[in-house]
Amino acid sequence: MLYQTHARIHLQNIRTNLEGIRRAVGTRRKILIAVKANAYGHGAVEVSRMAEAIGIDWLGVATVPEGIQLREAGIQLPILKFSPSFPEEMSAAVLARITLAVCSRANAEALEHAAQTSGVQAMTHLKVDTGMGRVGVAPEQAADLAAFIETECPHIRLEGIFTHLPVSDEADPEFTQAQILRFQTVVNDVETAIHRKLPLVHCANSGAVLGHEPAWLDMVRPGIMIYGFCPDPGTPRTIALHPGLSFLTRVSFLKKVAAGTSIGYGRSWVAPEDTWIATIPAGYADGFNRLFSNMGRVLIQGRSFPIVGRVCMDQSMVNLGPATTVKVGDEVVLIGQSGDQAITVEEWAQKLGTITYEVTCQINARVERVHDVV
Repeated sequence: MLYQTHARIHLQNIRTNLEGIRRAVGTRRKILIAVKANAYGHGAVEVSRMAEAIGIDWLGVATVPEGIQLREAGIQLPILKFSPSFPEEMSAAVLARITLAVCSRANAEALEHAAQTSGVQAMTHLKVDTGMGRVGVAPEQAADLAAFIETECPHIRLEGIFTHLPVSDEADPEFTQAQILRFQTVVNDVETAIHRKLPLVHCANSGAVLGHEPAWLDMVRPGIMIYGFCPDPGTPRTIALHPGLSFLTRVSFLKKVAAGTSIGYGRSWVAPEDTWIATIPAGYADGFNRLFSNMGRVLIQGRSFPIVGRVCMDQSMVNLGPATTVKVGDEVVLIGQSGDQAITVEEWAQKLGTITYEVTCQINARVERVHDVV
């Protein structure tokens, strides 16, 4: 490993999380796992290979290149792109057997043209906006759009219909329950309009898998929970989850400084006593957020030590105190376990005023992912 700052990906934990989801939702429902954004920073190809090996049914991506990357890696599972695509992306997508979401007539017409000129039949899922307010056909227009695809687009096969739940992770269930009922009405209208049942009806994200069984339908779409994190602190813990990664580096330099010595850009921290300072090769370009300046912490030799001074692009400084046994080369835990101490992704999210999704997604690509063998 030429760069010592790395993320260790615990594939066995991710597998355990997936097995817990399978036990909860049963074997008759399909499971689609979100591997967009490089599997939320965990490595899309490696996570997808493991998922395929244990019988997961579908993969979900946000972009056409994400889907093509999986195909080039030899992954054969069905892949759904969650959002509408631009016409110039569609030929590459259908040739790679990526199922595209459609949510407007113009979008359907473009997909029909791409499928016809590519000489294939494209699979599609109808995306309905039942309350997310982001993308999707309006509920009252869904049946007409489905009928148009069914009768006017011979190179498109409408395989599924789905929606997204924006507050399924929150304690108050009222909006989500109403949204599920609204979606089921839309599904009935669509199936009446096309005179057949759709094979895949789905709306359950992580929050709904954990807390809204009526949303499970034909397929569930867990995302953040497969990587070991609840989508919100208030989400019910109905399935045991295990963290999917640790974020690690090593001590690169040690120095003893006298009381009154300033550390780092802006001289924002001054040593109150003679103390040892460790430098670590991890900074905000790696995903170790600059907001941790003078407020973050790391673990070394099973002990917690504070970050002092400003987090730099590529390095940060740690106050070890007036005496230390720490040596250059010692492991430094940014996220994970050291002895009986732990720093969690949830702790980072709370300190940074954000969500667990952003924490793992922002671990930079230059940070090598080292995947445990399953």
